[in-house]
Amino acid sequence: MAIAVAVTGASGRMGTLIQQIIAEHEEFELHAALTSASSPEEMLGADVLIDVTRIDVAEGLVDFALAHGIDVVTGTSGWSAERLAALEARIPEGRGVIVAPNFSVGSVLGTHLATIAGRFYDSIEILEAHHDKKIDSPSGTAVRTAEAISAARDEAPVPPNADQEARGRVVAGIPVHSLRLRGVVADQQVIFGGTGETLTIRHETLSNGAYVQGIRLALGAAPEARGLTVGIDRLLGIGGAA
Repeated sequence: MAIAVAVTGASGRMGTLIQQIIAEHEEFELHAALTSASSPEEMLGADVLIDVTRIDVAEGLVDFALAHGIDVVTGTSGWSAERLAALEARIPEGRGVIVAPNFSVGSVLGTHLATIAGRFYDSIEILEAHHDKKIDSPSGTAVRTAEAISAARDEAPVPPNADQEARGRVVAGIPVHSLRLRGVVADQQVIFGGTGETLTIRHETLSNGAYVQGIRLALGAAPEARGLTVGIDRLLGIGGAA
């Protein structure tokens, strides 16, 4: 039986892509496509909600879905460590939420590699670029990467001159610099500085096609998910922590 999917943020770039994926793959069927003008009640009866809205909207939509027996995938940016902890406490027994800072397999692998490299360098910075219509910064992927690097270390790195205005936003001890440019889809560089050398781990998204595999994977896993899963890392079998 096909998984009935409700999409919130359906009129946006990612929402449109998700509906295309649902239409092209027989394991899914579109239950409802919700926009900012829709009522949350339109998702009732779905097996899974996939949310790609804004964090101030997403929290209420996720809570509504969970309260009505609907499992959730959210690709919305802004799920900070504090928000994730609060969300985990609100998930009813028997329900699951998959939070995907990025649906790209390459991006997830880039973050995973950065957590390995981060144990060997104290000087670390992140440069992320997205299209000029992205309304938040830093990106959820950059925040997740910084937090994952610091979690894999004995202690968070201490950035030099972090109080200077042009040093970017410091996340878990790592300065993150955001660019918003026309012509860009998504690009993240994690730059490590050591004595006499630098190491850069870079992932560049060239088209929205990079997200298809991860979206299918998350939607397929959602009905069996329990509790909170952060990132599609574990769905890919490369670890990751909630």
